[in-house]
Amino acid sequence: MDLISLPPCSRRLDSGKMLANGVEQSGGLSPTSTTIKISTTYLKTPVKTDQEILENSMLEDDPNSNTIITCRNSISISGINGSNSPLDASGDSTNCTATGSPNGTAGTDVLEKRPRWGPQHKGAQELAKLYSSGKRTQEIICVYICITLMVIDLFLILKHFRIERISKVLVAAMFGILTADFGSGLVHWGADTWGSVELPIVGKNFLRPFREHHIDPTSITRHDFIETNGDNFMVALPLLGKLAWNFFTRTNAEIQQEYALSAYLFLCSIFIAMTNQIHKWSHTYWGLPRWVLFLQNHHIILPRRHHRIHHVAPHETYFCITTGWLNWPLEKIKFWSTLEAVIEACTGHKPRDDDFKWAQKRI
Repeated sequence: MDLISLPPCSRRLDSGKMLANGVEQSGGLSPTSTTIKISTTYLKTPVKTDQEILENSMLEDDPNSNTIITCRNSISISGINGSNSPLDASGDSTNCTATGSPNGTAGTDVLEKRPRWGPQHKGAQELAKLYSSGKRTQEIICVYICITLMVIDLFLILKHFRIERISKVLVAAMFGILTADFGSGLVHWGADTWGSVELPIVGKNFLRPFREHHIDPTSITRHDFIETNGDNFMVALPLLGKLAWNFFTRTNAEIQQEYALSAYLFLCSIFIAMTNQIHKWSHTYWGLPRWVLFLQNHHIILPRRHHRIHHVAPHETYFCITTGWLNWPLEKIKFWSTLEAVIEACTGHKPRDDDFKWAQKRI
């Protein structure tokens, strides 16, 4: 069992609470010192508390421990010919109180367990059924074309490699990985936060998996290689295609001159293509190869504990899922929340509205 203790993570502080804490702790310090204290406190404050993670996200190493207690208030009403007809009403367990029926018969409160997340969640079941044969065909085509281009581009990258360019190649490769991580966050944030499954073409084919994943996070571990990676391989196709075109149409001198850019495009496209596979590993708690565990433990790819922070409802932070390197700085500058505030102010649309709708389909 890997998930024994959780990482140090805590909630966001609003500006008022931060200011109060800063003034209280700084005492009689000058305004400059107070500002420094507030800034230092904010930077050191993690994003979610351990309690928030435990209470508001599914325990993926124990996915059955994810139920909520609800109450069904059953009232017996005398019907025609002496028959009894039950009326059921669902509510929170805190509101379960015995109520009388119209004819004076006392009602009965029945406690029930309903899934908050997981494959038994009604919303997750409905979304899983929307996966179509047409979507499967698109994923198969994209995976095979993408793998073909990967092999071709790798051969050409190695063919034109020169050892004297190693430093530029390493820098370009690092920027390629960072670009892929930011791109994964941008796409993830956009699909999680905006749009609806009811949108034509895009909804059922591309937004549906994001809605399903939030209410059944471990569903991705039951998807095969094609379903897991089809969309990301599709996104990587233009970059890989452009790279192959450059190699086949340019002279050797031009290829050498732009070799660092080629290394950037190649590493960026590979990490884009592999993003959802890395994401799948971050939800897999048993049977991972040792080399994957090594990469996760050294935060070379997205670690499991790190990604748990995103899955704290309402799924509002830590969107980057390739390496996760950019999650902390983007959260600290309030990148995603600022974008959401601007879009909501301009359009009137509330972030994660469709996501909330599917999460509430428990019955």
